[in-house]
Formats: sequence, structure tokens, C-alpha cells
Amino acid sequence: MHAWSHHVVHVFSGADRSLSEAHFLMEGFMTTEGTEEHLSVYRLLPSMREFQLLHFDNSLVDLMRWQASGSQGQFPMEFTAEWGGHPRWTKSEFPTGNPSSPVLSCRLADLLRDDLERAGRLLPIRIENADADDYLLYVVELVADCLDTEKSSPADKLGRVQRSVFRPEALPADVPAFRPTGFPTAVCWNGWAVDLLNGLLGDQLEARLVWSEDPKDVPYPDPWGF
Repeated sequence: MHAWSHHVVHVFSGADRSLSEAHFLMEGFMTTEGTEEHLSVYRLLPSMREFQLLHFDNSLVDLMRWQASGSQGQFPMEFTAEWGGHPRWTKSEFPTGNPSSPVLSCRLADLLRDDLERAGRLLPIRIENADADDYLLYVVELVADCLDTEKSSPADKLGRVQRSVFRPEALPADVPAFRPTGFPTAVCWNGWAVDLLNGLLGDQLEARLVWSEDPKDVPYPDPWGF
């Protein structure tokens, strides 16, 4: 499937992409969407390199409560964050590792909007002490009943599943991301979307393999970090 898919952690290298290169990458990946040999699911995080990251107030807690409750009622619409890290560092375009609440730069969101909005909504973030609020929080609304509960590890008291095994026939592979019913506070990314983001973000991104249809691919031992 992927040249790098047998590694449990991927920190992608490469120079920053221009907008024209990004469009080329997007078109190339989208023409092959759904044709990958094996299905795979990842957790995405910002890399550990020197990038500024966003730190949120308690507004994400309300979002996680909405997710854990079965997405009942209206999810929160207002989010506040501030930048952390050395001021000289570049601001990451994927600036938070919160598993429930991925954030993308407006540039990324504009490039991928059609696909992203098939699984959720992009909401504005108020960034304190910033010249512009040019980042969006991706609220993934699609919840899929695709977790193999017999093969996955049992959920802990907080409803988190350390080792996830998915049923391939039930996996929503045609969308970039989803949340599994057995672990609704975790945003899972499909392999083709990870390939696409890799091409756009280079060394800003880390991807931890959660599950693969290919038995030769070894998942990261603790992809969610608990």
C-alpha cells in the first residue's frame, strides 16, 4: 500500500509546498482515492519538531462531552485558543494533538474542504493575541459502527479504547475521517487522507498507525497516549 506503512510512527519530511504543488498533490491523490490495496486508520498529531502549537481553554471539554453523549443536541460553536512555543518558530498548519478536535489552517481547509465537509464541519477559532484567526476546528460528525469490539481492547472508565480493531466492511473509507461508536471522542483518519495531508504538510505531521487491514503492518502500541 504505502512505502512507509510498515512503520508504527511516521514523521514526514520534506520542504514546504507551494499552493500550486498542493493542488497538484490533491488532484493526484483524489484520483486514486479508494483504490489503495489495504485499508488503514491513523491518529494524526503535530510533529515534535520546532513549531508553534495551539493550546485551548475549556471549550474543548464541552465538545468532548457532546461526542461522548452520542452527539445529542447541538455541539458547541465557540472555541478559544492561544499559541504556545517559541515566537520565532513557524506556526504549524496542524497545530494540536487533541484526539477529539483536529485543527487545520485555513489554507489546508480551503484545499480539502469538499472532502472534509463530507464527514463534519469546519468552525472558526478565536486565537488570543493573534493578528488573524486563520485556523479552523474540524468537528467530525460522522460516527461509524465499525469497531470490532471482540478483538479490540475493552474501553476504560472514560470510554477510551487503547487497541482498536476495525471491521473492514463497515469502515467508512470514502471519507477522510470518522469517529467509531465504541470510542466516540477519537477522530480516526483513513490512510488515503493521511497520504494527502503528508504531501501538503511535510515534516509538520506525525501519523500513528491505529489499525491496518494488512497483517504485516504493525500498529503503534499506544496510539492515543493513555
